[in-house]
Amino acid sequence: MKYAGEAPQGPAAGPEGSAAAGPQQPAPGLEDRREHGHDEQRGTRNRVARSILDHGPSTAAELALRLELTQAAVRRHLDTLVAEGVVEPREKRVYGARSRGRPAKAFALTDCGRDAFDQAYDQLAGDALRWIAQAAGGGEMGEAAVAAFARARMAAQAEGYRKALEAAAPESRTEALARALTADGYAATARSAPVGEQLCQHHCPVAHVAEQFPQLCEAETEVFSRLLGTHVQRLATIAHGDGVCTTFIPKSKTKTTTASASTAGRNPA
Repeated sequence: MKYAGEAPQGPAAGPEGSAAAGPQQPAPGLEDRREHGHDEQRGTRNRVARSILDHGPSTAAELALRLELTQAAVRRHLDTLVAEGVVEPREKRVYGARSRGRPAKAFALTDCGRDAFDQAYDQLAGDALRWIAQAAGGGEMGEAAVAAFARARMAAQAEGYRKALEAAAPESRTEALARALTADGYAATARSAPVGEQLCQHHCPVAHVAEQFPQLCEAETEVFSRLLGTHVQRLATIAHGDGVCTTFIPKSKTKTTTASASTAGRNPA
């Protein structure tokens, strides 16, 4: 089986000693084949980076399985992406009991890597939010004005999400929300967790702005709580420096309209 991303095999060697007939000349089209090989390598590296974006921090073994490459080929591409500053190695987060031996390295996108995936207008959005805060008088009044904007923005998005959830069975609502978020560019997934579920957003189009204005994350978490009809807890955010925005949704059916004030937009300290 031939794997994408591996160097193409050259022509079979001729009879032993056949090269003695004269100096070898470059094969016709050799430069074109080299250029094609370089393009193929770049394309495969882009697939590796995109897979990390879509699925969150990943080990070489996980990427190899997902992309149907050899682990050796994946590691070569990861080495290049690390050298280019697109991804960085981290210790893989382990849920539950840790197995023996050294934990596998997981590779996550850097800020530079995320910049390559449709994160435009960050400066414009940041300037607009700063103007809102200053126009409201700055300080606590300015923060409140930004929070009001963030809630209004999320309320408009939530209408589409609400329709998706209403069409889903109660036990499938987190998955339905993940699909709706993915359609909006958040590359979201849902997975089971002890005593609940985790909603994971592997990409955030506003991550750089949310670093400066956590009200965006807080408003989003409040909307998740209202849509799912239960208290939710934000465990991690890309804006806070984590690889994935992770929201815990308990199995409890307790109704609420707000999320935890201490964890809505950032990691619990």
